[in-house]
Amino acid sequence: MAGVPLLAETETATGEGGNALPNWVADSAGEVLFALIVLLAGWYLSKVAVRLAGRTVAQRISRPSVTRMVLRGVRGSVLFFTVMLVVTILFDGFEAVVSVAVFSAVIGIVLAPLVGSFINGLFVLADQPYEIGDMVEIADAGHQGFVEDITIRYTKITTLDNTFMVVPNAEIRTRDVINYSAEDERTRLGISFEVTYESDVDLARTQAEQAARSVEEVIGGGPDIRVGSARYPAGPRCYIDEYAASGMRLTLRYWITSPYKLLAARSKVQERIRERYADADVEIAYPHTHHVFDETSGSPRVRLDDGGRVDGNREPPADRR
Repeated sequence: MAGVPLLAETETATGEGGNALPNWVADSAGEVLFALIVLLAGWYLSKVAVRLAGRTVAQRISRPSVTRMVLRGVRGSVLFFTVMLVVTILFDGFEAVVSVAVFSAVIGIVLAPLVGSFINGLFVLADQPYEIGDMVEIADAGHQGFVEDITIRYTKITTLDNTFMVVPNAEIRTRDVINYSAEDERTRLGISFEVTYESDVDLARTQAEQAARSVEEVIGGGPDIRVGSARYPAGPRCYIDEYAASGMRLTLRYWITSPYKLLAARSKVQERIRERYADADVEIAYPHTHHVFDETSGSPRVRLDDGGRVDGNREPPADRR
């Protein structure tokens, strides 16, 4: 009968035990569920791998930035193989190859802008211009802060205003970065000011040096500090810089123990200099303007307090009192 095959096909479609879903739907649901389990297991395994390898990597590599990068690579590798395994579970044979190719192409397009930062990140890690925890300054922008993290793509800096700066490695390699914490934290500062020509210059220099020594953050003396092949006095030194228009310009050079409070240390030194000059025969210079009149200048006119006027080529009026 024509209805018998139709009944058989209906039973085959409904499956055993009265299952309302077709066989291919049930198989697909099982594969998706298994893929999710594998994905979760891989996620957890990546964290376990980082935890197990963390101590060994930290003992063999002294730089925190490189240690973090290696551990990120370990976790990324585990997650990558997990994703590949999930793809092979969901797709078979040629479909898996095509899916992997399409996935790789999409990833390549998405990550293309990040390739430059990736390569520059490797150079940052290799050149070691700064390390996590160092105090740095981006000179052209005037931003100072501490290096919080170094990744393949960017460098994160916590500024002294308690804000974050995220600078791509491709950009930071082209900018001038000052590292205040590299090897030796002692930092040299300088202050320039002018004293009048009538002041006692030797006394002014001595008082400036003593004022700097009285500040707690300033290194008062000791062995010379070596910078490259040169050696500089550890204690404050005041030098005659130049003969300026308003007075003699002096430059005070001094070292501080750490670079973390540059402005505070500089402010204290200037305050102490001002206090000492107030009690000594030293006057800080400021611009003065002198008007000189001769036969080529014409006749100046001066207005008196009482409203009268005196020409420059005449004698001033006598006192009216």
